[in-house]
Amino acid sequence: MTAKQVCIIGSGNWGSAIAKIVGANAAKHSTFENTVNMWVFEEMVNGRKLSEIINTEHENVKYLPGHKLPPNVVAVPDLLDAIKGADILIFVIPHQFVSRACDIIKGHIKTDALGLSLIKGVNKGPDGVKLITDVIREKLGITMTVLMGANLANEVADEKFCETTIGCKSKAHGTMLKELVQTQNFRVTVVEEADVVEICGALKNIVAVGTGFCDGLDFGNNTKAAVIRLGLMEMIAFTQIFCTTGPVSTTTFLESCGVADLIATCYSGRNRKIGEAFARTGKSIEELEKELLNGQKLQGPATAAEVHQLLEDKNQLENFPLFNAVYQICYHGHPVNEFTACLQNHPEHM
Repeated sequence: MTAKQVCIIGSGNWGSAIAKIVGANAAKHSTFENTVNMWVFEEMVNGRKLSEIINTEHENVKYLPGHKLPPNVVAVPDLLDAIKGADILIFVIPHQFVSRACDIIKGHIKTDALGLSLIKGVNKGPDGVKLITDVIREKLGITMTVLMGANLANEVADEKFCETTIGCKSKAHGTMLKELVQTQNFRVTVVEEADVVEICGALKNIVAVGTGFCDGLDFGNNTKAAVIRLGLMEMIAFTQIFCTTGPVSTTTFLESCGVADLIATCYSGRNRKIGEAFARTGKSIEELEKELLNGQKLQGPATAAEVHQLLEDKNQLENFPLFNAVYQICYHGHPVNEFTACLQNHPEHM
């Protein structure tokens, strides 16, 4: 079998952390070409190009400082150069930029290329939910898979043990991708319900904003636990309404992509952090994103807006009070200190 060429599209905090794993595994396994291209959105850092810093010092000093990348990971600032000849495309850019990136590479990739999305977010489509993998699949015409889990990037880069979930319908593809990303400290489980895996990765960010509100208002751990539980209920109910590929198995929510990712994000991560700062400072989400995230993008509020529109179209808003409250607080000035009031009469059976 010809060795597979791997390209990582994105080089932020999570993109650089996964590059550390993928680069090491590509060098170790004959299944893959040794060199792994990583597309870098070029910017200047201390008077030098970021791509130049990565390629000479093997460190993304802006988004993952303190961690050395394998020398076979090559930063490429031109997207078309980065994807040239790639058999496996790993997408790890903010979901707001996916369409633009696909428009650039369309017609320049192999028709049998395999995509793996690490992107957390959903879009509204004409008939309901449009997953990020749907967007990429429609624009590029390639097979898509997804990876989601309790994977805080800095802890993954520190090689602290964690789990992740790959959603993939093909056993052959699942086996190959597991070989590409699994390590002794990064345990991979492959499941077939790729759409559920992906929706979990998007929705948990809404819940995390809500738990950030709780932290900012000093509501305590009991309240936070209630928000996590009610948030999980809404995640499951949302998936049951909007997944069209067949019955939704609740067992997928017990994988890393479900309850584990939800817990990790609600106790750490950027969405919780911004939710807390929002409650404490009264500043806008946009201001806090610029001040606190070092160029990273926030997903929770944007996902809440997409989800709100989907639920409104289905006349389902009253059944999702937590999702709705996060949206109303972030975008319509609803008082943040009234966040838990929306949960008092939460539907008991969703």
